[in-house]
Amino acid sequence: MSSFFTVFTLASAVFLVISLVLLIYYVVFNHLIPIMFYGAFFAKTPPNLTQKILLLANVRLGQKAVDLGSGDGRLVIAMAKLGVEAHGYEINPFLVILSKINIKRAGLDNKAFVYWGSFWQKDLSEFDIVVLYGISYIMKKLEVKLKKELKSGAKVISNYFMFSNWSPEKQDGNIYLYLKK
Repeated sequence: MSSFFTVFTLASAVFLVISLVLLIYYVVFNHLIPIMFYGAFFAKTPPNLTQKILLLANVRLGQKAVDLGSGDGRLVIAMAKLGVEAHGYEINPFLVILSKINIKRAGLDNKAFVYWGSFWQKDLSEFDIVVLYGISYIMKKLEVKLKKELKSGAKVISNYFMFSNWSPEKQDGNIYLYLKK
């Protein structure tokens, strides 16, 4: 019986250490580093805003869409449900796992994809629709990247934050539709 308690105690200690390491990782990489160097905190997009984004995007069958900073995957899933091949990039590994679970539950494994990593190093030229909920200090750099990489006619939908040198074609509240010309 004492060997059982020794193993149980050791397993509990290992679980506690792993939990603490994951907690520290989450605090450092989800709260400090992204806001300082990469982008915005994760904020859930409410269903009413999701619908506004989808309406502005005017999603059509056969298009390819991407959500930059895809969080829990809700926009990726919503776009895939409308028939497009939808992709997302997310730097938080926990949100990537959650996204993959949500995609699996929705039965969209063949239409919705979320990748762990930064979109800054990715070529976005294959996408017809780009959705983002950035933060003010990345918008100028992101505007340059999108203008350089996107094909003519590509749509960019930004939730809340505007580009400084790119005029929106349409606006619904704080959601802006830009067209790459």
